Amino acid sequence: MTAGVAPTHVGSRTRRLRGDAFLTGRARYVGDIRPAGALHLAILRSPHAHARIVDVDLEAARRSPGVVAALDGVGAAELADPIPHFIDPATFGGRSVEVRCLALGEVVHVGQPVAAVVAETIHDAEAALDAISVEYEPLPHVLDAVRALESTAPRAYADWPDNVVMAGSYTQGDVDEELTRCERVLTTTMTIQRYSQQPMETRGYVATWDEQTRRMTLHGSCQNPHPLRAVLASALRLGEEQVQVVVPDVGGAFGLKMHGHPEEPLVCVLSRITGRPVRWTERRSDCLLVGGREQHHEVTVGFDGDGRVRALRDDLVANVGALGAAPGWGMAYLTALAFPTGYDVQVVDARFRIVATNKSPWNASRGYGKEATNLMMERVMDLVARELGLDPAEVRHRNLIADDAFPYKTTAGLNIDSGQYHLALDRVRALVDEPGVRRGQREQSADATVRTGLGLAFELTPEAGGTPGTLVGGFDTSTVRVAPSGQVTVLTGVTSPGGGNDTGIAQIVADRLGVAPAAITVVQGDTDRCPYGFGNFSGRSMVVGGSAAALAAEDIALRLRTVAASLLDVTVDEVVLADGRARAGDRSCPLEEVALTVYSQAFGVADGVTPALESTRVYKPDNLTFVPDEHGRPQTYPTYSYAVHAAVVDVDVETGISTVRRFGVVHDCGTVINPTLVEGQMHGAVAMGIGAALMESIVHDDDGCLVTDRLKRYLMPRAGDLPDIEVEHLVTPSPFTLLGAKGAGEAGVGGALSAVVNAIDDALAPLGVVLDRLPLTPPTVLAALQTAEGRNA
Repeated sequence: MTAGVAPTHVGSRTRRLRGDAFLTGRARYVGDIRPAGALHLAILRSPHAHARIVDVDLEAARRSPGVVAALDGVGAAELADPIPHFIDPATFGGRSVEVRCLALGEVVHVGQPVAAVVAETIHDAEAALDAISVEYEPLPHVLDAVRALESTAPRAYADWPDNVVMAGSYTQGDVDEELTRCERVLTTTMTIQRYSQQPMETRGYVATWDEQTRRMTLHGSCQNPHPLRAVLASALRLGEEQVQVVVPDVGGAFGLKMHGHPEEPLVCVLSRITGRPVRWTERRSDCLLVGGREQHHEVTVGFDGDGRVRALRDDLVANVGALGAAPGWGMAYLTALAFPTGYDVQVVDARFRIVATNKSPWNASRGYGKEATNLMMERVMDLVARELGLDPAEVRHRNLIADDAFPYKTTAGLNIDSGQYHLALDRVRALVDEPGVRRGQREQSADATVRTGLGLAFELTPEAGGTPGTLVGGFDTSTVRVAPSGQVTVLTGVTSPGGGNDTGIAQIVADRLGVAPAAITVVQGDTDRCPYGFGNFSGRSMVVGGSAAALAAEDIALRLRTVAASLLDVTVDEVVLADGRARAGDRSCPLEEVALTVYSQAFGVADGVTPALESTRVYKPDNLTFVPDEHGRPQTYPTYSYAVHAAVVDVDVETGISTVRRFGVVHDCGTVINPTLVEGQMHGAVAMGIGAALMESIVHDDDGCLVTDRLKRYLMPRAGDLPDIEVEHLVTPSPFTLLGAKGAGEAGVGGALSAVVNAIDDALAPLGVVLDRLPLTPPTVLAALQTAEGRNA
């Protein structure tokens, strides 16, 4: 904290900036941007999982009412280059493909854009799609990742020798040898379904080409405007200075709106050829094409009679679908990297095979693969406890990293910063009244039709990551500016997906300048106005964007205090900025007066400071390095939030319906900037995790067509499906970040998913049920019960 400032806002439940605009419908989303003369885009998508495009006839569509232009892949290739990958697998030794805004010669998944129409109305554009004639030659396709690994499987890409995008492992020690020394060994499997993010607001873009200035402006509901600008410039054959990306208010993102989507350059191409703005809004059915997280795991664990885990092997196969330019495929890589989460296991072999199929591509999903790691480690802990007849909490206590072991280097090379894992576990057990739940279980009759289970889950969430060789930067930039009137403006490279991180940044700056957060304007998501930054992902907004703003505000605070000292005839050390004034004992003056003096008396009273109250600072956290260690492992995450979750679930063994009755979480994201914002993030993530455990699943038929093409078929938890979510904070500041913050944006999904699965398993374990696939829908639970009955018989 700056000397001479009285902190009052960081840690408080400051009300959200512009909260009234969101509550009253005055927030401005991309759907509200309707330029005069705008055309509407409709896209013809492939009905085949894999096919050669023989011919596309656009003539009838071009003659349709209201149509201004129509385009296919051949025409698009003349106007636009391939879309650069957000994270190219080839950078890491994997296979890559060329991704275009419209398919050229071949389609590799149902829903891939094949042709586009722009018309005066969206109804005219969509009607004209029926007039497009496409001749396809269907090709063999593969949808299952395990099947895709077989030598006889169809190839998702004809020129690949197999369907493996990338394979590798994170290994320390000899697992096979260590397993022979262990008292017990068990193996388990888990199949994780494909599921999605589904923000309230789907994607949307408005592209406007200005022929006079030869500049393209894209308004979009997206997460990473500066990197997207570079992608568009490359695809559109423009210089970066010819592209402006503007992100208005965003109605949720969760990774789905990270760039790499074909519609991003497509709307720009069509605006350029028509000379008019072009709008496109994603339909829910198209949004549901984008999935993620689909994995199959086989885990072998060796342990001693006291429950101490000695060796672990996880072999995962990830079905990433067809490769897109978005960064989704990298989630499987992170699943392996994150083993063994927060447990002190020294011998680990985390193997991964990332497999391409003819399903639609992945994009990033909240948790970014680490939710699967947490699930597998929490299943291991429960299964070890059951095998030994031990308390699941006690097994966790015996394996979690001790408080005095931090910083702790994992077997994959991650350097975990700090934590109080055992305390968090004990607190969450008390939060949900574990003794009372266990007592109730003992009182249940053996033939009870509704059985209660308690599930615990530790969750480690590496946050604020950076990736070498990509525009996934581990740093960010913020500018703080004070006008002659005293108005404070923050311009930052981090963006908000709708969670209110602008409020947290304002609190940080307010404490350093001695003003109210409500008096600060935060500008985000405009590549012409904001300093270069990497946007929103990996819980990084406070860790890097907030820290950069803190540094810039401290620069400005020193200038204000220096000039105020001259005005008040005191020393700089005596000046405190608070309540909108510069104070020194019983003397004070308004900050507006000080600011005006800087600008108007630069050669007089304010001669001692650099004129213009503006500072731009970059913040690079410690504990992040792209230089590999002695084992060839870079450290790609500076900080590690964690949580311990507890779920109490009732399972009706006659219907298979599971009801989450109580849910508690103790969360440590380091320094808490705004508890309300952190709790809001956790509530949403827990809801996602419960949905993943119980119902959410993207389903394709045998032809690769999407079955779950609407929210009546892709089931998500409603308010009535969720209990009150009880959240407690534990604060262990990170020693490696300026503010002590660890990030809070990705935590919750994996912990909630794991706790609910473990609770259902706990309820059904006395019946001999084995859970090996998700989601745990009523039919899945009933099938597991029937299998157990047959096995018991």
